[in-house]
Amino acid sequence: MNKKFSPNQILFHWVIFILVVLTYAAMELKGFAAKGSDIRELMMTLHYTFGVSVMILMLVRIILKMTHKDPDITPTPPRWQLVLSKAVHGVLYLLFISLPFLGVLSLYYGHVEWSFFSYAMPVASAENSVMQHDLKEIHEFIANAGYFIVGLHAAAAIFHHYIMRDNTLVRILPGKH
Repeated sequence: MNKKFSPNQILFHWVIFILVVLTYAAMELKGFAAKGSDIRELMMTLHYTFGVSVMILMLVRIILKMTHKDPDITPTPPRWQLVLSKAVHGVLYLLFISLPFLGVLSLYYGHVEWSFFSYAMPVASAENSVMQHDLKEIHEFIANAGYFIVGLHAAAAIFHHYIMRDNTLVRILPGKH
């Protein structure tokens, strides 16, 4: 019986976590730089690059999820907690795939030129400012909801560790436990 997620699952979980923090931080910090400044442009490019990296790694995580069995939680929590856990994880996967996808589409239709690790990303042949605006609004709404969903996820892990005293959190921590 596996007591922990596979080393690859643990690695991807924490790398994605760090990239999500960096993605949000880059967007929040860009507001402190003057419009048109090099530092603001850098923050925006980092936001785009980190976001697309999250999306790619989340797709890999889905493959890992499909090819590896989750370790059991001991002691076994009530069924409603297991169902809620699966729902929240599903929302997290959807969140961190849809957010970058919507962001990239917004850039595409907004005719924003940027590069992903030196690869020039495509832009629409003609700018569509209405589509760009709508996609950006949806992207920002979901991103703001992401703070709540990630917070709920972290709070649940802490609750399970300190209140329920089960192995929910320990299963995803690096190292031997």
